[in-house]
Amino acid sequence: MGITMRDPCEKSGENDEQEKEAAAAAGRLAGVPEAEESSDVDSDSDLEIEGTHGLGKLVKDTLYLRSCLAHSVVPASCFLRQGSTPEMNLRHRGLGPQGARALASSLTFNPYVKRLDLRDNGLCGAGAKALAHALSKNSSICDVDLSENQLGMVGAQAVCAALKANPAMQKVQLAGNGLEEQAAKYLAELLLAHTGLKSLDLSYNQLSDQAGEMLGPALAENTGLTELNISWNHLRGPGAIAFARGLEANIFLRILDISYNGFGDPGASAVGEALRTNNVLEELNMSNNHISAVGALGLGLGLRVNQTLRSLVVSRNPMQSEGCLGVLKSVQDNPVSALELLDFSDIQVNREFDDLASSVKVILPGLCIKTAARRVEYKKELLPVFRPPLPVSTPK
Repeated sequence: MGITMRDPCEKSGENDEQEKEAAAAAGRLAGVPEAEESSDVDSDSDLEIEGTHGLGKLVKDTLYLRSCLAHSVVPASCFLRQGSTPEMNLRHRGLGPQGARALASSLTFNPYVKRLDLRDNGLCGAGAKALAHALSKNSSICDVDLSENQLGMVGAQAVCAALKANPAMQKVQLAGNGLEEQAAKYLAELLLAHTGLKSLDLSYNQLSDQAGEMLGPALAENTGLTELNISWNHLRGPGAIAFARGLEANIFLRILDISYNGFGDPGASAVGEALRTNNVLEELNMSNNHISAVGALGLGLGLRVNQTLRSLVVSRNPMQSEGCLGVLKSVQDNPVSALELLDFSDIQVNREFDDLASSVKVILPGLCIKTAARRVEYKKELLPVFRPPLPVSTPK
């Protein structure tokens, strides 16, 4: 007899009635009336608060267990232990879409959890859609991690719509979810609509040129986001340039990680142009972006006048000594530079660079310059013990 295997990310329609019953139970349990006022006017207020908290936990646990029963899933014991704490860590629990449906009913009315970590649970689009209602209604949760859950476009659409409806959300992590240009539309809408969101992690996805062309204008108009991680994606060409132009107009972002993309020389030059205008950004990571000496010189044009950037990482780029020199000369020419870290790790530099670095440190004594451990065309004087022995002269 053959066995039909179900895709873990495929939404099952056989539990629709159970979902409705669980949601109805949520409403009934959430509406449990407060205990009647005691006739003893001298009752201890702390005991009253403790009793109310205990009643709330009982309601929450009962609701979750009912929901698990309705969705035929095994309850997660860690939820029962953490459900009344500010931070709920449920990462790597294999909840899947059904587990997410069971969890959603009780999360909707949970007033305790501030940070929700659901990383790596195979939620897929169906699980994200189930959680969306809870994320849109719960005003206590302000930090959520949904990374590594195969959300895809369907999940991104549901999550972004929910977050737009919840102004309390401040930090969202969506790394490693296979998000492509189709999902970028909903991410751009989130950036345009949500003014309370402070930190967004979109790293390790598949956002490409078209995504950059959508996210760039949204970044330009965004008001509120201070930290964005979009590393390990496929931003290159026109998409990278459009994204950089968004950075040029943005007036809130302070930390930006665009490492491990493909900005190349045109993208680096566009970022340099953005740094000429942007007076807010403080930390920028552009490592491993196929930037040659040409792109480094374009980036340096912005460093000549920028007054806010404190940390610049351009490691693992094929800019060689020539590009590193160009960047460092631009910093030298900027008397009001705020740079504290300049990272050229894994790029070989020569003696000319080292000499210039020494001169720059006189002007900016607080600047830390990192380079590759190896040097080309430059060897420091060896200690006497390592020097090759001089040839012995034979007596005449």
